This record gives sequence, C-alpha cells and structure tokens, in this order.
Amino acid sequence: MVRVATGVLFLFFGEYKVAGPGFAHGGFQQYLQGYIGGDAVAFYRPFLAHVVLPYAVFFGYFVGVLELWIGVSLVVGWGVRPASVAGAFFMLNLALATWWEPGHGVAFWRYFGAELDKIPLLFLFLIFYSGAARQPARKDRGSRSRA
Repeated sequence: MVRVATGVLFLFFGEYKVAGPGFAHGGFQQYLQGYIGGDAVAFYRPFLAHVVLPYAVFFGYFVGVLELWIGVSLVVGWGVRPASVAGAFFMLNLALATWWEPGHGVAFWRYFGAELDKIPLLFLFLIFYSGAARQPARKDRGSRSRA
C-alpha cells in the first residue's frame, strides 16, 4: 500500500511537470539558479551549472518523465526495482542540490530537518528495492496433492 501511495505522489508531480510548459520552460531554471547560487553542496554546483543548466528545458522534461515512470512503476508493480534505484538516485540528487537551504553555519541537525521531504523517500525507495518488490509466488496448478 505504501508503494502505491508513493507512486501516486510521483504521478501527480510528474504530470504537472510534463503536461504544462511552466516547469521545463522557467520553473526548473529558477530552482537551478537557487541550487547553484548556494543551496547545493559545493562539489555538486559545477555539475548543475555546466551540465544541467545549459540544457535546462531538456532536463526539466526529463525530471517530469522520470517521475511519471517511477509513479507508474510503483502503482502498477512492474519494474519496481529499477524504478526504486532511479527514485533513490533522484532523491539523493535533490538532497545534494538543496543541502545548504537552511543556511551556512546553522546547527547541524537543521540540515537533516530541511531534507525531511527527501530522506524518507530515499529510504522508502531502498526498502522497495530490497523488500517485497516481487509478486508472491503462485502455486503450480498441476501439482495438487491428492489426499
């Protein structure tokens, strides 16, 4: 049930990013500017500035499609493991991009507190990957025991 609920959330967020041009053609660039300007971990900023930002429209749509794929996979139950790896990687990227959101020099716990929308999802994806991602085994109909 948790897997399906997580998938529904990703469907909602992915749909909004793909259905309208607002995210890929402006919103994503605004997020990137904030990440590059100081929210991202220092080693991650050059990647955002030199790889992602020049192709922001492509990556904006890519993020939406990725979220849709993760959502469909989790809801339907097909390809849960690959989608969970992609989801965990996605959450890790978001955490790296927003790590300094509380500011520099604040209490250490505030950084983890600011990531409470990402860290639990990261752990959920790890659980989906390692846990009950498989369908339960079906009994073979031809091997009925006769009493």
